[in-house]
Order: sequence, then C-alpha cells, then structure tokens
Amino acid sequence: ICLLLERTRVEYEEKKKLAQSQAEIKAQVARYEDELRRKRAQHEHEAQRARNQELVKMQEESAIKLEQLRRQSEEEINEIRRRTEKEKARIEQETMRLQKMADAEAKALELQLSEDVKRRLLIERANAEREKWVQAINTTFEHIGGGLRAILTDQNKLVVAVGGATALAAGIYTTREGARVVWGYVDRILGQPSLIRESSRGKYPWSGVPSRAMSTVTSKLKNGSNLGKDGKGFGDVILNPSLQKRVNQLANATANTKLHQAPFRNMLFYGPPGTGKTMAARELARESGLDYALMTGGDVAPLGSQAVTKIHQLFDWAKKSNRGLLLFIDEADAFLCERNKTYMSEAQRSALNALLFRTGDQSKDIVLALATNRPGDLDSAVADRIDEVLEFPLPGEEERSKLVKLYLDKYIVKAGEKRKGLFSFFRRQPQKIAVKGITDELIREAAAKTDGFSGREIAKLMASVQAAVYGSTECELTPGLFREVVDYKVAEHQQRRKIAGHA
Repeated sequence: ICLLLERTRVEYEEKKKLAQSQAEIKAQVARYEDELRRKRAQHEHEAQRARNQELVKMQEESAIKLEQLRRQSEEEINEIRRRTEKEKARIEQETMRLQKMADAEAKALELQLSEDVKRRLLIERANAEREKWVQAINTTFEHIGGGLRAILTDQNKLVVAVGGATALAAGIYTTREGARVVWGYVDRILGQPSLIRESSRGKYPWSGVPSRAMSTVTSKLKNGSNLGKDGKGFGDVILNPSLQKRVNQLANATANTKLHQAPFRNMLFYGPPGTGKTMAARELARESGLDYALMTGGDVAPLGSQAVTKIHQLFDWAKKSNRGLLLFIDEADAFLCERNKTYMSEAQRSALNALLFRTGDQSKDIVLALATNRPGDLDSAVADRIDEVLEFPLPGEEERSKLVKLYLDKYIVKAGEKRKGLFSFFRRQPQKIAVKGITDELIREAAAKTDGFSGREIAKLMASVQAAVYGSTECELTPGLFREVVDYKVAEHQQRRKIAGHA
C-alpha cells in the first residue's frame, strides 16, 4: 500500500510537472505568436509608410510635371498671342496705307471728274456763244451786203474801205492784246491767288473796301471785348468751356502780338470733322483784327509742277495785308503729310518744301493755322512749325443743347421771316413755321440722344426737321414730329458708325 501510494504520488508529481511544463510551453508559444504578430504589424506599418512616401513622391513629381506643362503651355500661348498681335499690327498698318492710297486716288479721281465737268460746261458755253455770234454775224452781213456790193462796184470806194478795215482790225487787235497783257500783269501782281477759296480781303485791293470798313466799325463797337455776341463765345461757334477759353486767349494774344509788332504764333486745330475748326479760325481772325484767307490742302495736288509757284504767290499776296493775315489750311494732311510716303508725287514734295521754306522763320505778317482730322500724318518739319495745338472734340451734352437751340432758331423760328431788299416785294415769301410745344426739356432730351454728333451733324439734323415741317400737311413743328426726326437721324447716325466700323 505504501508503494502504491508512493507510486501514485510520484505519478501525480510527474503529471503536475508535465502540466506545468505544458502550461509554460503554451505561454511561451503564446508569447512567441504575440511577438510574431507584433513584428508582422510593425513590418506592415513600415511597408505602408514606405508605400505612402512613394505615393507622395509620385504625386509631387506629377504636380511638378503638370506645373512645367502649364508653364510651357502659357509660354506657347503668349508666343502665339505676340505673333498674332504683331501680325495684326502689320495688317492694320498695311490697311491704313492702302486706305490712304485709296483716299488719295479717290480725291484725284474726284478732282479729275470735276475738271472734266467744268471742261464740258466750258465747251458747251463756248459752242453756245459761237452759235450766237455766228447768227449775229450772219444778220450783220445780210444788212451790210448791199453796201458791200456798192463798194465793190466802185474802185475808189473799194480801196478806201479795204485800207480803213485793215487799220481798224489792226487797232482792235493791238488794243485787245495790250489790254489782255496789262490785265494779266495787274491780276498777277494785285489779284487774289487761285488757291484761296475764301478771304476777308477782296480779290483786288480796291474791292471790298466798304465791307472791311463796316467790319472795323463793328469790331470797335464791341467796347474792346474779344468775346462774341453772347459774351461767352464767337458768335455761332459753340465750343466746350475750356476750349472756348483757350481760343479767347489766343485771340487776345494774337491781337496784342499784332499791336506790339511781335512774331505771330502758328496754330494746329485737330479733331473729328464738323467740330468747328474752320469757323473758330475765321472768328479768331476777326476778333484779333486780322484778315483771313482759307484754302484746302486738296487743291495743291492737281496743280502739279505749278504748285510751287502758286505757294510762293500765295505767301507774297499774304504779306501785302496791312492788318496781318491768318492763313487757314483745311485738310492740311492732304499735302503736308510725311515726305517718305510712297504715293506722294515729286510735285507734292516740292510744294511741301516751298511751304516749309516760307515758314522757316517766325513771321510778323502771317499766322499759319492748320486743320486736320489726322495730326499724326503731318510731316515732322510741319509739326515743328506749330506753336499752339488745340483739340476740337465732339461737343458734350451742354454744347449739343446750345447747338440745337441755335439751329432751331436759324432753321425753324427765323425760316419764315420776310426777306428784306429792293425787290423783296416781287419775291415769293417763305411760309412762317408755327412752333408748338418745343420746350427746353425737349431740347435737352434731343441733346442727350445725339451723343457722338458733331456740330455739322446737328445742323443737318435741324435742316431735316425743317424739311419734315415743310413736307407735312400743316406748316408747324410739334413735339411728336421733332422726336420722330431726331430718333430717325440718331438711328441713321448709329448705322453709319456701324458701317464705318465694319469697313
């Protein structure tokens, strides 16, 4: 029994040890598996972090490549834009050159056509005069035929008649040719140059004396003021206040320059057509006490080789003015353009050089005033002669309102006034226009609608209103008719601008 108990105890101890050993082994296995799991998780974490870093690197490289592509695309687009703008500028320059050539050709063609028309009219007039004189001669010879027959039958009478006729013919021919030569000399020395289209001086020194005397008396009655009849402007010339002030200053300065015998200052007026450049120059000459003469640059090109002679004759004639003369050249760019233009003829270059020669020094006799719509086309030497530059912009709303009132009074209110004169009783008097409901508010409304109109266009607008009134059943101007014509002319103006923009 003791052995059995001892064996049982030993077996129990061994089983206990075995159980403990198995428990330790299981614990070791669990610890090993836990360590493996931990290492595996750490390894997976490291791998994931490496993958994330690689992904971030790839994203950064992709962003860099995209940025490089974007910059390259922008550079290519900018280069294409620069080439496009350069080509556009070249095309615009070529278009302007072709347009100028077309304008010059059109002006030359227009002048040629006008010369052809004048030549045809002169030929028709000469033919009519010739037929009239032929009929008169035939009638005369019919009356004197009997007397000639009597003379031819008597030898003594025939000799006397032939001698008398010969002497008479010689006297008539000598007198006619002598008178022609003398008058040509007088006209060349004293007459007005053919380039002048309008002048306050007469064609000859003795012509226009009463009108000039009346002009002098009128200017003296203005109490020494250089302003127009409304105290704010030059008569019918309506400009914006700043430009009006500048023109007044120029008039006063020119008058004082003449008074102190100082050199005159040359002027350049530029701006869109119809903004009052010619009218302002004319009134500036009047208010400063000068004579004025107006010519246009388009008249120089048709003169050809005679242009230089005509330019010198013009300046010689201008220097003879005792009061001083303002020479206004309208459309100055027509013959004072840059000398390197390909379409400029040698005669035009010579005429330009002649004008530059005569204006090289400041003058005490002549004020040179140029007007142009394109001041950039003027030759640099011409621009160097200019002392004062005035821009004539399109009228603002306040100026347009004054212009509408001015031409409303001229074309509508005063259109039906009776004409005065010696034979006014025998003339048909115009019908008086009745003006109804044309208020200042309506005039301001018309001024607001006519944005972009020049002074000349507003004058044409009011002339159209007058035509519409005369074309109506009753000769009266109503607000409805006034608005209708204004809206029509505004739409027409916009259509013209659209066509000009497409052209």
